[in-house]
Amino acid sequence: MNLAETVTDWLPVTRKEVQARGWQELDVILFSGDAYVDHPSFGTAVIGRLIEQEGFRVAIVPQPNWKDDLRDFKKMGRPRLFFAVTAGVMDSMVNHYTARKRRRSSDAYTPGGQAGFRPDYAATVYSRILKKLFPDVPLVLGGVEASLRRVTHYDYWLDRLKPTILAESGADLLVYGMGEQALREILRLTDRGVPISSLTTVPQTAVLLKAGRAVPKNKKWQTLELASHEECLRDKRAFAANFKHIEKESNRKQAWRLIQLVGEQWLVINPPFPTMSEKELDASFDLPYTRQPHPKYKKRGTIPAYEMIRHSITLHRGCFGGCSFCTISAHQGKFIASRSEQSILKEVQAITRMDDFKGYISDMGGPSANMYKMQGKDLSICAVCKLPSCIYPHICFNLDTSHKPLIEIYRAVAGHPLVKKAFVSSGIRYDLCLAQNEKENRQKGLDEYIEQVVAHHVSGRLKVAPEHTSDQTLQIMRKPSFQLFYKFKRKFETINKKYKLRQFLVPYFISSHPGSNLEDMAGLAAETRELGFKLEQVQDFTPTPMTVATVIYYAGYHPYTMKKIYTARSPEEKRAQNRFFFWYKKENRQWIKDTLTGLSRPDLIKRLLGK
Repeated sequence: MNLAETVTDWLPVTRKEVQARGWQELDVILFSGDAYVDHPSFGTAVIGRLIEQEGFRVAIVPQPNWKDDLRDFKKMGRPRLFFAVTAGVMDSMVNHYTARKRRRSSDAYTPGGQAGFRPDYAATVYSRILKKLFPDVPLVLGGVEASLRRVTHYDYWLDRLKPTILAESGADLLVYGMGEQALREILRLTDRGVPISSLTTVPQTAVLLKAGRAVPKNKKWQTLELASHEECLRDKRAFAANFKHIEKESNRKQAWRLIQLVGEQWLVINPPFPTMSEKELDASFDLPYTRQPHPKYKKRGTIPAYEMIRHSITLHRGCFGGCSFCTISAHQGKFIASRSEQSILKEVQAITRMDDFKGYISDMGGPSANMYKMQGKDLSICAVCKLPSCIYPHICFNLDTSHKPLIEIYRAVAGHPLVKKAFVSSGIRYDLCLAQNEKENRQKGLDEYIEQVVAHHVSGRLKVAPEHTSDQTLQIMRKPSFQLFYKFKRKFETINKKYKLRQFLVPYFISSHPGSNLEDMAGLAAETRELGFKLEQVQDFTPTPMTVATVIYYAGYHPYTMKKIYTARSPEEKRAQNRFFFWYKKENRQWIKDTLTGLSRPDLIKRLLGK
């Protein structure tokens, strides 16, 4: 790839590429913990392309070296408007460590899968370096790490509470969630000469006001004061009580502004922008991505995360499941933003033109595969709703769960003359496509949807996520009864038989989730064994910032009821729960027998180990 082609097709990542464009100065310099992949599934590319579209000069510094003389942080000079910093599409600590706090040997967002190309707490490390080198240049934080750490949060890896990332990083402004709308406003205002320090009322941003500065007034917003960071340090119940408000206001259409005292400073978290419209979301996906990694990585090997999604299509953003262990709604929001069929088919056309395309779309999905186009029938009811989930403890009467628009999209993509097969690899919420009666089934196309997916869009294995079998644990998870899994499994097998297919369900499960004890795990193992599963897709619960389950793990209390909840916390407890997944391994048999004997559960020994 010659330099001229690089300048034309990719955003610049070197000073030489900047100069080749004839630029003497940059407006925004974007630092990222991920390698630069110019694809709409990578946040750095989305933000960079948006800045470009708005008419500003932007360069990306991907995975800067923070260990040497810091030349990567200096090479682009000073931006006219501000530095932008993101740790990448994952929290850097989740990226680096397993649930047992063991260092991972690979990084899916780095060429060759190599580990070690970003620091722990990357957003904070990058920000501190830039503030030390350029103390007078404004700095804006964004991305998942910043978003989920915008308020007092529990850090599993340090096993303690940390204040807002604004306090530790020294950043001037934080954009939370999917940041396109907030970023456009910031660009518009700073380009007009408004200083970043004055941007205290931009929706979907957070700021830390210096001591003595009053919280700005805004007649449009009501304000709720959270327990201070220091109070949370003293009292776990105060920390737990905070989260109920944080989660609710993150998922409301008419949210309140949140404020929190941190030392002698006020943290101000402004309400989010309205959910992106179809037109706005289309515009984000229709930017001129090359859909490929920058050519600089050609000799360093493939980027695993890119290999997984290079021929995939995101249909929508957001998730209204509200699962207790999941951060999706905290970052992408509860309300679904869906793309138009025209935009989706335009992306399909772009994929078919890729040199390595062999006729297979690897995924048509989103955070959950089957929430496309779903929203409230009466949006005025949604406007006042405070619930974190639209489908737990039951599917909301106001939620339109018709799968017909999704069926049409599947058929349209599969009908492209160059597409041999279009798969659904994202996990399906089976509780959404199981009808209460035949009338609902026909109106919403639920059985039709299941048959369309199983018969035409499964690559041998269909992912679903029951997560547990115990009712008490599922209630804390905000997941439906495991009985629905049986119902879905029967439908899956019936369709396989009808079409003479040999396909498999791949259920995902979690051990050590708050509320789960050893007997629950033994019951899970026994029930799945009787269904014929030797579980592979399993994980131990990892506490991540901004989830109900993490608050319970740290505080011991459920933030909505303030009742005490048992959680496996010690390495020994967590290892024991996870061990039940692997009942079929010879080395676990005696331990399982001894453990269940100690729990006076001979019935589970018989179910799990047989004779």
